[in-house]
Amino acid sequence: MKINQTIIIGSGFGGQCAAINLLKKGLSDFIILERRNFVGGTWCQNSYPGAAVDVQSPLYSISHEPYAWSQMFADQKELEIYTNHVIDKYKLRDKTHTNCNVTKVEWDAEQHHWVVDTENGETFYGQFLINASGPLSTPVIPDFKGKDRFKGKSFHTNDWDHSYDYKGKKVAVIGSGASAAQVIPTIADDVAELHIFQRTPHWVLPRPDYKFSPIQQKMIGNKYIHKALRTAIYWQLETRLIGFKYSKLALNLIAQREAKKFIKQQIKDPKLRAAVTPDYTIGCKRIIISNTLYPAMCQDHVTLHSQDSSIASIDAKGINTTQAQHIDLDLIIYSTGYDATDGPISYPIIGKNKQALAEKWSDFPRAYLGTTVPDFPNFFMIIGPNTGIGHTSAIFIIESQMNYIMKAIEATLKQGSKAIEVTEKAEDKYTTMIHKEMKKTVWQTGGCNSWYKNKSGHIVAMYPGFSFVYYLKANHFKARDHQFYA
Repeated sequence: MKINQTIIIGSGFGGQCAAINLLKKGLSDFIILERRNFVGGTWCQNSYPGAAVDVQSPLYSISHEPYAWSQMFADQKELEIYTNHVIDKYKLRDKTHTNCNVTKVEWDAEQHHWVVDTENGETFYGQFLINASGPLSTPVIPDFKGKDRFKGKSFHTNDWDHSYDYKGKKVAVIGSGASAAQVIPTIADDVAELHIFQRTPHWVLPRPDYKFSPIQQKMIGNKYIHKALRTAIYWQLETRLIGFKYSKLALNLIAQREAKKFIKQQIKDPKLRAAVTPDYTIGCKRIIISNTLYPAMCQDHVTLHSQDSSIASIDAKGINTTQAQHIDLDLIIYSTGYDATDGPISYPIIGKNKQALAEKWSDFPRAYLGTTVPDFPNFFMIIGPNTGIGHTSAIFIIESQMNYIMKAIEATLKQGSKAIEVTEKAEDKYTTMIHKEMKKTVWQTGGCNSWYKNKSGHIVAMYPGFSFVYYLKANHFKARDHQFYA
């Protein structure tokens, strides 16, 4: 029985960052488990038409891995190329076991290691466990009445079927969030009919994209220019938190006013304007960045179904609305999001004394620095509870978490200990602070019901502060907040 020093679950940017940091620390005894038959995570999996990042590419990248981006907001294909570039540079394919869907992990208290079971029957053992499966990796399709009766084609945007030709077809997109906002304008011109089912509208702002010339691409691929551009973008975006947390007035006067102006500029029909105008403060739900969504909605063959004409049921031929209308369809696209708050980790995790993490989180998910939990020794999460960031790059948070995780592992090994565990007191103090600060944010007070909240009403997806504050907290390892096992 081989016991690896570290097991990483997931091969997306989180898993890549974990692996790279372990390699740089000389801790090369690790493996990566990937449930799919390929490596790379989100930007290799989410290949739906129009998929692109909504954070500037020089910032939405690994800090020490510059790249000659072709545009300010990279599309999925370029992000996939970048992802594979990083994987190949650090030879991470050699460390990865694909087709290893984890079904259960359990702490062996006697041997002080984790036991990881997989769907294919293989079992792996590791002293340290890093979950990098990602909170936006388990797609959710609501249980619409009769959805299994539909005889046409249907799939979630996360599992786009590229073998299906949607051109000239009657299509429905269920959902109006970030993925839908990219799919809708991309396919609208090619379909015969497009029906958009919107539960709640999102605020939309213009997308300030920019195509880099060949000379500019070469320049931003330079590590010094990359660092300067990355720093400038970072501090520009960091100011957004002032509105999200400290000034609703600023949100209303600047961002919301711009969003309302954008609606008037792009939509002439007053009925459609009203349907796409939210009744909550901008920023309460994720802001959509798009220049093409509203024009797509204005086309004659595109119909927006809002709350007054929602889905009553699905039958063999299409969708029945609450207005007693039947819509014949060839394709239903579910752009209905992910289980990111109540089920952010898709497999059961059993810690000390046979305690399940799901039981620990029965009220709401919580973790010290959003990374580790009492009673779960040597266990770390990347993008765990309250580490989501609404105003800047998630990769900045991932790299901040790496500072804490590496210091925790190094402290354990340096002391000759077998395990490290955060104390209940430290986690409770941290979580209490998080939700006290959350009360000041637009996510809590903006008047919306978003996927940022879990069933208890707690905002568990977002970090309620400046990202550099999180960086400082994660970078300052506090041994007194932990206990070590000899």
